[in-house]
Amino acid sequence: MNFEYYIASKIHFGKDAEKNVARPAVRIAMIGIAIGLVVMLLSISIVTGFKDAIRSKTIGFGGHVQITNFDNNITYQMQPIEMDLSLIQQVMRVEGVRHVQHFATKPGIIKTDAESQGIIVKGVGEDFDWDFFENNLIEGNLINTKDSLTNNVLISKTLCNLLNLKLGDSFLTYFIEEEIRVRKFTVTGIYSTNFTDYDKTFIISDIRQVQHLNNWHSTQFGGLEILLYGFENIDLIGDKIYALTSNRFDQDGATYLTRTIKELNPQIFSWLSFLDKNVWVILFLMFAVAGFSMISGLLILILERTQMIGLLKALGCTNWSVRKIFLYHLFFLIGKGMLYGNIIGLIICALQYFFHIVPLNPEAYYVSTVPIRFNVLFIILLNAVTLVASFFVMIVPSYLVTKISPAMTMRYE
Repeated sequence: MNFEYYIASKIHFGKDAEKNVARPAVRIAMIGIAIGLVVMLLSISIVTGFKDAIRSKTIGFGGHVQITNFDNNITYQMQPIEMDLSLIQQVMRVEGVRHVQHFATKPGIIKTDAESQGIIVKGVGEDFDWDFFENNLIEGNLINTKDSLTNNVLISKTLCNLLNLKLGDSFLTYFIEEEIRVRKFTVTGIYSTNFTDYDKTFIISDIRQVQHLNNWHSTQFGGLEILLYGFENIDLIGDKIYALTSNRFDQDGATYLTRTIKELNPQIFSWLSFLDKNVWVILFLMFAVAGFSMISGLLILILERTQMIGLLKALGCTNWSVRKIFLYHLFFLIGKGMLYGNIIGLIICALQYFFHIVPLNPEAYYVSTVPIRFNVLFIILLNAVTLVASFFVMIVPSYLVTKISPAMTMRYE
């Protein structure tokens, strides 16, 4: 049996362990480790959950990658482009691409008897992936774009509240051009994503409505939205799609413009990236607090066991052997703290994930409750880094053992 491990286990788990003077300090150190791990688990789970929620909502309204006309300006009044079938097939063969769909947008103004609101009509076709809006549909039905041209639209709960509309109501939308054009739409479904900036902007309609309003023919669209299997490789896949579309022209000589959702919404994704810095600050502070707790606990343990250290040295133990006893002892302590920290942290995360205990103001945070994401890899890495960091933190204070001589401990009271 490992001699140092045996001595450490006797010290830590022995019958007299509860009577030790250092026991309160040891418990405080263990509690510090547990609390630090709980805070770190919550920080990582909440921030990654928040980032996933905002990203999914942004992508739900615009896809991961867009191919449009190069002449498009910064408004939603799009220039038409014809999508070559061979290009679409090439894009679909790019590894990581899940779906490709046509879309078009057009700005307008909704006018009711009492209110008016500027909006963007997003036209979608029968190839549209409805998963995002189906998950956020709170009333009514999705629009049917597979049959004849329909005036039904999907509108947000935010716009319904602003314009005093409800399911089944009709409203007029004005499109300001050289000649004002008017369309009458009917609310067939109401959605809510809690992403206020988009909810009060977009209504979803049949893409043929936008084509008719812009005097486009049936083969002209605003562009393509490309959905990927995941967000992690968006830049790499975006570059591959860009390589397929660069220096390429449609039948009318228009140039393709390829942009990822990160390039289309740099302010949102810069803000999300900034959240990572907050997590690093929290992790550093928690490591510092837990580290100080462990150092103070180790020093008290060494002082309490001074006579034992002298006796072991007198019997021939090396400094490193004695240091290992205390390091083993402390790892028992760290193990308990990490175990309790993981249990408490994961229980809190699970309660929030399943029962949405802590609410948020969606107008400020874009989500109605604190979002949680369970990432097994992050949890494993966090525990591994905590364990390794704890070991290196303990190396220096354990050096105090080398300064204790057997002669001095004989007179130690």
